[in-house]
Amino acid sequence: MRDRPVVVLHDGSAPSAEMMAPVTELTAVRYTDEAGLAEALSGAEVLFAYHFLSDALAEAWHGADSLRWLHVAAAGVDSFMTPQVRDSDVVVTNSRGVFDDAIAEYVLGQVLSFAKDLPGSWRRQQQHIWEHRESERVAGTRALVVGTGPIGRSIARLLRAAGLQVRGSGRRAREGDPDFGVVRAQEDLPGELAAADWVVLAAPLTDATRGMIDSAALTAMRPSARLINVGRGELVRTEDLVTALREGTIAGAALDVLETEPLPAGHPLWDLPTALITPHSSGDFIGWRGALVDLFAQNLARWQAGQPLHNVVDKTRGYVPGS
Repeated sequence: MRDRPVVVLHDGSAPSAEMMAPVTELTAVRYTDEAGLAEALSGAEVLFAYHFLSDALAEAWHGADSLRWLHVAAAGVDSFMTPQVRDSDVVVTNSRGVFDDAIAEYVLGQVLSFAKDLPGSWRRQQQHIWEHRESERVAGTRALVVGTGPIGRSIARLLRAAGLQVRGSGRRAREGDPDFGVVRAQEDLPGELAAADWVVLAAPLTDATRGMIDSAALTAMRPSARLINVGRGELVRTEDLVTALREGTIAGAALDVLETEPLPAGHPLWDLPTALITPHSSGDFIGWRGALVDLFAQNLARWQAGQPLHNVVDKTRGYVPGS
């Protein structure tokens, strides 16, 4: 396969030779940024989308004359699900499993941050104010995790370990789930939102989930509830959320993903005291980039051996079935 190198799409900063060693031990590599993608794809069977947020493939598709496999270095693949990819025979895989535990830790951290008002304590420290306050308990509170894939399951397990009562919201309802206990179908979401103290979004972006948290959904939530989004920014209608936070419709929101990234400097979310903003980094533990390369290398070895690939995405759904 060395005469048909893997194309690695990067964002202008290619992964280091040391990081790429698990791949280069198996085959030659052709590095490219978005500007050179069409040319780099010519004759290549495999594209490793290390630049996982790129939307350049649609314009470069004419160069994909031999492409058979696209691997995305992320759990979400929506930016690569172009009509050309969906209608082609190209197999798409994602990086499911790399970020699950790290994102779950982030969610628990934000739950505790809200309950213990750690941002408020930091603000008082900066002002040299000693003010005794009481905080909330998280044990016994109710969390709704929207999205029952591997990331949602890791979140559910960790929140349960902290004493929270957890339910899930997914495509289909079921009882006796090992991680969620009860899973309700998406059409039952309004009622589930009304009962939750914490609403955690970990769903993939699909036609059914885009904009699912709008003014109606936010109004259905409890005034004391907090929203935590680690799924996709487009799951939430940002203008509706800003209004809900300003008016106290909900008590707070922790947002690791947003409709527009980076969040513009003058956006009102920056200055809302009940909004906690992080730069799409909830899963980015020390060493995460190397872990992504290692996962791709393991799948590449399977590809070369003619074995079935792991993490194959259903292109009609936009995610790995069963996740």
